[in-house]
Amino acid sequence: MQASLNPAVPDATPVLDSRVLRTALGQFATGITVVTTRADSGQFVGLTVNSFSALSLEPPLILWSLRLSSPSLAAFEAAPRFVVNVLAEAQVEISRRFALPLADKFEGVAHAENISGVPLIHGAAAWFECRTVSCQHIGDHALFIAEVERFTLSEAAPLLFHAGAYFALGSRL
Repeated sequence: MQASLNPAVPDATPVLDSRVLRTALGQFATGITVVTTRADSGQFVGLTVNSFSALSLEPPLILWSLRLSSPSLAAFEAAPRFVVNVLAEAQVEISRRFALPLADKFEGVAHAENISGVPLIHGAAAWFECRTVSCQHIGDHALFIAEVERFTLSEAAPLLFHAGAYFALGSRL
């Protein structure tokens, strides 16, 4: 490996260790969402996701990804619709709960069904009610692309995640 010509830029690390790569990717601060749907059985399914991103305004598209080894993958692949619940600062415990392999993640979590029968988590900073347009298996994840059919914005500040820890939104710069 050749040394960097700019002393302000550290030498690059080859991608040999996925744990080190994960640590480096964790330097990108993200919001935290819980993506929810209704399985064919009628059971609500949800999980904590920080891979959510806007894709397009015209048409209104978003994307997120899910590990291929996730027990929730089949439910999301079969579901025509889902909701991205953008968690608020006060919802750290909801984020933690939906990251666990619990039989009923919705137990004790205030929620309601939207017009498609998909759960909306109360108190979120925003909700995006989506229709799946595409699901592609790429690498070790499934990439979901969806059209936003409806959305709601609240006044709540979003919950943030950086380097393995939760953060509240600080002051504007």
